[in-house]
Amino acid sequence: MIDLSNQVAIVTGAGGGLGRAHAILLAKHGAKVVVTDLNLETLQSVVSEIEAAGGTAMPVAGSVTEMGDVEAMVAKTLDQWGQIDILVNNAGILRDKTFAKMDLEDFRLVMDVHLMGAVNCTKAVWDHMRERTYGRIIMTTSSSGLFGNFGQSNYGAAKMALVGFMNTIALEGARYGVKVNCLAPTAATQMVEGLLPQEELDLLQPERVSPAVIALAGPDAPTGQIICAGAGAFSAAHITLTPGIFLGNGEDTPEQLVENMTQVLDRDGATVPVMGENQGRQELALAGYNRGSN
Repeated sequence: MIDLSNQVAIVTGAGGGLGRAHAILLAKHGAKVVVTDLNLETLQSVVSEIEAAGGTAMPVAGSVTEMGDVEAMVAKTLDQWGQIDILVNNAGILRDKTFAKMDLEDFRLVMDVHLMGAVNCTKAVWDHMRERTYGRIIMTTSSSGLFGNFGQSNYGAAKMALVGFMNTIALEGARYGVKVNCLAPTAATQMVEGLLPQEELDLLQPERVSPAVIALAGPDAPTGQIICAGAGAFSAAHITLTPGIFLGNGEDTPEQLVENMTQVLDRDGATVPVMGENQGRQELALAGYNRGSN
């Protein structure tokens, strides 16, 4: 069993659904858990459930979109337990419509809660984790961001933005022992009620996702990964780079690109770049440039 005793975890959006399930399982594995959401009453219910099972938890009501609320939550956590080891950025909302019918305010709101909410919480714990040379941060991305989903341009944009955020701070946190990963869950929560048949909802309980949180919060967690979880099944998603071709910069290069697009898109031999500069390195190599020989 992964032992998280003597560790402190913050779970946002923990009043129900995935956040509640994550918090309960973190506490079961020994972590002291701060559960945060907008409604203190629902949070207290989660805390009572954790305490009834012998765990330790504390509710802190507030909005992840308000930096003042986030800073107060972090300050209260540090005052209570003196450290923060794990942050699970789970808070989120839906405002689904096709892009043609979507109000831009709904687009901004979803971006603010999912993306900036995670940025705010991460920023609030970042220096603390770096100073302690230890931390585990989990972003909640989605298949809607990774692969697209009809009617979720706002949600998909926010969720894919979290992958980009994770990719960079995983690199920046590595030397300080701070590991950052994304979790792409498939779960039956209030956000999908009425959209799936009951047989599928029964299999897609949030509790079947939460083991991935424990793995990503533990001492042997990877970093910079996108872990997909649902119905007790687990996989990884990757952003890959095809081998590509060199066409130069002649007058007919656009036409050549169209003619050779099938080869450009061919995934045979695709790689997973370690960082963004790998794309440029590959392009220079295709162009015949070798840094070592120049």
